[in-house]
Amino acid sequence: MYDEKHPAVYMLANRYRGTIYIGVTSDLWTRVCSHKNGTTTGFTSKYRTHRLVWYEHRTTMEAAIRREKQLKAWKRDWKIQLIEGMNPEWRDLHDEIDALSTLVSD
Repeated sequence: MYDEKHPAVYMLANRYRGTIYIGVTSDLWTRVCSHKNGTTTGFTSKYRTHRLVWYEHRTTMEAAIRREKQLKAWKRDWKIQLIEGMNPEWRDLHDEIDALSTLVSD
């Protein structure tokens, strides 16, 4: 199980090139679990965006929040390019989360 705390920004999708949700958290594994289990209400429940398709870890929560805001302002095509750079098949990466290999220095 993934139990360390690391600030992260992430994207969920409901299917390949489907609806995209962008979020930020200090505990990615647990947050994605809550989306999958339906305990996080709102957008992700309504649109069934439960597949973790992209993520990156940041050194601070402030940096993760800045990155989240930046990504939310991006055009959809840019988000798709970012996702497909890491995950061309849009697989669910939840069980493969690796905080160290995706850490971006701020």
